[in-house]
Amino acid sequence: VHVGKMRSMDPYDQKHFTVVDYVIFAILLAASLGIGLYYALSGGRQRTTQEFLMADRSMHCLPVSLSLIASFQSAVAIIGVPAEIYTHGTQYWFIGCAYILGLLIPAHVFIPLMYRLRLSSAYQYLELRFSKAVRICGTLTFIFQMVIYMGVCVYTPAFAVNTGIKMCLFFLLIPVCFVCCWQGGLKAVIWTDVFQTLVMFAGQLAVIVVGVQQTGGVSEVWSKVWEGNRISGLDLNPDPTERHTFWTLGLGGVFLMLSLYGVNQAQVQRYLSARTEREAVRSCYMVFPSLQLALALSCVMGLVMFARYSEHSSVFPQVVLYFVMDMLQGLPGLPGLFVACLFSAALSTISSAFNSLATVTMEDLIKPHFSTMTEAKATLISKALAIFYGLLCLAMAYVTHLMAESVLQVALKIFGMVGGPLLGVFCLGMFFPWANSTGALAGLGAGLAMAFWVGIGSILTRSSGAKPPPPSCTATLLSGNTTTIIQTALSNATLSRPTGLKRFYSLSYMWYSGLGCFTVVLTGLIISFLTGPMKEEEVTPGTIYPLLGNLLFFLPEHLKQKLCCVTPLGQRVSKTAEMK
Repeated sequence: VHVGKMRSMDPYDQKHFTVVDYVIFAILLAASLGIGLYYALSGGRQRTTQEFLMADRSMHCLPVSLSLIASFQSAVAIIGVPAEIYTHGTQYWFIGCAYILGLLIPAHVFIPLMYRLRLSSAYQYLELRFSKAVRICGTLTFIFQMVIYMGVCVYTPAFAVNTGIKMCLFFLLIPVCFVCCWQGGLKAVIWTDVFQTLVMFAGQLAVIVVGVQQTGGVSEVWSKVWEGNRISGLDLNPDPTERHTFWTLGLGGVFLMLSLYGVNQAQVQRYLSARTEREAVRSCYMVFPSLQLALALSCVMGLVMFARYSEHSSVFPQVVLYFVMDMLQGLPGLPGLFVACLFSAALSTISSAFNSLATVTMEDLIKPHFSTMTEAKATLISKALAIFYGLLCLAMAYVTHLMAESVLQVALKIFGMVGGPLLGVFCLGMFFPWANSTGALAGLGAGLAMAFWVGIGSILTRSSGAKPPPPSCTATLLSGNTTTIIQTALSNATLSRPTGLKRFYSLSYMWYSGLGCFTVVLTGLIISFLTGPMKEEEVTPGTIYPLLGNLLFFLPEHLKQKLCCVTPLGQRVSKTAEMK
């Protein structure tokens, strides 16, 4: 690497792949394709929806856990977290605290309840607990969320890897790889995720090791990031409008994690593919160290980036890829490894999302109206749905490519706003036995309205205000099927603190999920009481988690039963079997 080039930090001084890089990239890509084709042509050859969509419920906890991390750790996360640390310091690292409750609660509440109901779609639960109308609304909300997410997920790494390979090539490779992986069903998706997770970690580790060496060693990196004020302390400011504090990340992040790992179909589908409930719970526990490792690698990479370019304030969207190509330029094969790392992350997230989209469409929107459909026809339709959603998301990515960068940020924010209300509907059903269908529908509508009001108000307020000071950089983190939005350029503090509605619109994006969730629960409970709460005999057994019964342990048993109308988790009624 030439020092002159490094110092100029010219984004147009692009570095390109060598033959060795293309060979490494092709080998790793071929391995992913081989896994997909193997499962497409072996075993039952994906002839039933049970095998195709649920992997015959035969998966062990280790591959399931690695698949869960692959779904969360998208290509945009690999690009976005280092850019966030490079620009703002290590405060974002505290989101790791949210992983504790964000995984413990799903492991002991959401997973046992859904696994014992033997669901294929998470939104089947909403019909069991409330009504078909709530199930359809939940499914459509999820589809809207994932289509927007996938458009951004495809576009962002394509935009980034344009440094090494042509964007048109990327758009050609994505559908080819996806079709091969998808034809192998959920088993192929999970085992491909396992391989791609290892590639992701290897690619990041290679960049960090070489970057530290070329910057002058660990002590030199530490000295520069310390002098550059990139090591953040514990910020206990309780102001919810502050972009990143311990509370916004550690508490607000819990709701984000719950919406990803508790009720998101892409993740729930993996839990339900496990052989036993115990294996499903173990897989959730095993995600924790993997997530912490992924977060640590991304944050350290951001610090090494800052140490390398600490004398320059110039920031541009491809800064992470520029850093990678700058560090690895003289090492044939390593740039190809890192781009394969990005591609693997994108492919893992995309295949997970398409799998979940096809599942909810088949199970929630098609099968209930065609109960006599044969397994062969249902499997064929599932594969056709995958192709359809693939084309739709590629079209969304192309539209994003044509639009301004701010529109990309708007799309990401919309995705973040939808997860909270969906989490709220599930919490309303699981924890409050008297909540009824009318309350759930009203709550979901109110939660979405509140989230969009705050999000769109925030965008309009900031776009109409003064232009934020440089540096202008967009750093984003997306999960699973799943997403976290980091708006660096739009989050700079203004000189005067906003008041009134503008202050409300300044709410940190990390609280969006929590705000949407609480709005749904509060509205749902009020409407349920006004329209007549559900009675014990009306609640489907096994759909309530006895949270209130545990919290109200001091009350007499007859009062607890009247308030909670809880039925044991292990019981199911014939209604569950009818929906299979």
